[in-house]
Amino acid sequence: MDLISRIGDHFSDSAQAKLDAIDVLAPAIAQATELMVACLLADGKILACGNGGSAADAQHFAAELVGRFEMERQGLAAIALTTDSSIMTAISNDYGYKAIFDKQVRALGKPGDVLLAISTSGNSANVIEAIHAAHDNDLRVVALTGKGGGEIAALMRDTDVHLCVPAERTARIQEVHLLTIHCLCDGIDCLLLGVDE
Repeated sequence: MDLISRIGDHFSDSAQAKLDAIDVLAPAIAQATELMVACLLADGKILACGNGGSAADAQHFAAELVGRFEMERQGLAAIALTTDSSIMTAISNDYGYKAIFDKQVRALGKPGDVLLAISTSGNSANVIEAIHAAHDNDLRVVALTGKGGGEIAALMRDTDVHLCVPAERTARIQEVHLLTIHCLCDGIDCLLLGVDE
């Protein structure tokens, strides 16, 4: 096996997946950015959830908002629902793993807040339950998916934003998700700080 060639293929495939996604995702990313900024300007917050690599993405997004992305500014209200082991283990023990995000969205989410729901397949049961909880509590949803959107695609309302990566391979979808998160963070900063370039 030629490892160097194989690694080069990963780089090429990743770059191509990003290029293939530009026309599909750019307008929706802009729409999601405006939705999140409106939420933050109205003293709302963004809740983020996902499993595995998507949990890491949820935490990454919240960290960039609460801390900073590339520009200095005050912290912004964002919470990753993937980080409190006591809450997650208590809920999964008492209600099942499917409820770990649902219960948190119902407890922490308020009308006007935004849920960033991340699921590579679009079929994560606990993320789907979080979306139901968000809709029940008048939160808007920004969903990050791939593979056609799965079950989550059918849950999206006209007031939600679905960012579905046009790819099938999990690694490529996650790589585009990370770029999308960086685009969201940059867009939020630019709109809040009045950056023109």
